[in-house]
Amino acid sequence: QVQLVESGGGLLQTGGSLRLSCAASGRTFSSYSMGWFRQAPGKEREFVAGITRSGAVKDYVDSVKDRFTISRDNSKNTVYLQMNSLKPEDTAVYYCAATSGIYPPRFSRNYDYWGQGTQVTVSS
Repeated sequence: QVQLVESGGGLLQTGGSLRLSCAASGRTFSSYSMGWFRQAPGKEREFVAGITRSGAVKDYVDSVKDRFTISRDNSKNTVYLQMNSLKPEDTAVYYCAATSGIYPPRFSRNYDYWGQGTQVTVSS
């Protein structure tokens, strides 16, 4: 069992930066690949970024490449999402998720555990 708690969301202007954190409970955090998803009002939840257990492999949706960076610190049971050059279209609730798979899938149904989400709002 893994419990995930996101933090770091907020309200900011276009071009700003935020770092989201997702703290995991339990002693097996390093056994899980992790993903960040987001869901805007009226839209489906979409994959944003994923990272393998060791952090060696990362995956990003095209719309955030070169702006967002996913990382993890297994000693702190935490995964991060550094978001730079934020745009209004990045506005959404951001969720972290854990999967026992080797690679972080892009489909939400393949994840085993989810956090409660943190709101990110980017004003123009």
